[in-house]
Amino acid sequence: MERKSPDGTGPVHVPFGHVVANEKWRGSQLAQGMQGKINLVFEEDLTPVDFYLSNRSCILYITEADLVAGNGYRKRLVRVRNSSHLQGIVVVEKTQMTEQYFSAIQKFTVLDLGMVLLPVASQMEASCLIVQLVQEQTKEVSKNPLLRKKRALLSEPSLLRTVQQIPGVGKVKAPLLLQKFPSIYQLSNASIQELEPIVGQTVAQQIHAFFTHSR
Repeated sequence: MERKSPDGTGPVHVPFGHVVANEKWRGSQLAQGMQGKINLVFEEDLTPVDFYLSNRSCILYITEADLVAGNGYRKRLVRVRNSSHLQGIVVVEKTQMTEQYFSAIQKFTVLDLGMVLLPVASQMEASCLIVQLVQEQTKEVSKNPLLRKKRALLSEPSLLRTVQQIPGVGKVKAPLLLQKFPSIYQLSNASIQELEPIVGQTVAQQIHAFFTHSR
């Protein structure tokens, strides 16, 4: 792997089609859910990052325990947000236990830091989401319609649930959005003008605000 900067957020070499995972996830339900679908490589000393999807893209995973324990997770998010090397995606376990804490982390992550936040109900759902994000970055896979169909079948329930939880979307609008924007990346890059015909002006603005990054 490439040498990392002192704060642990420097570039990491991620082989094509692989995910580099923090050693602490070895044997977890999250890691087990990805194995067999993508190539998972475990490395030590990846803090504050949990998973590298590419040399520049990473996942910070906030567990139920992290949220209940307080605001300790915020330092990790800030370190990645302040890094010039990385684009961080924050995945958060949104459960009955963490419901009361979710609005605070959503505000801090999306509004204060300008990062993308994706809620999941469990580690297994998160594993499906991470697999899909990796496969979206694999251009060669996207060119093969058979593999693309397989990918959609694998990830659809997790993706649908994630889109449903974007403010203003819900169960009715989520499938309509996914027909036009079949991936998180495409949806997050959609303009208000592109979203309006599908969900209306108010919800289009909410979706755009939800995904907007501070540049």
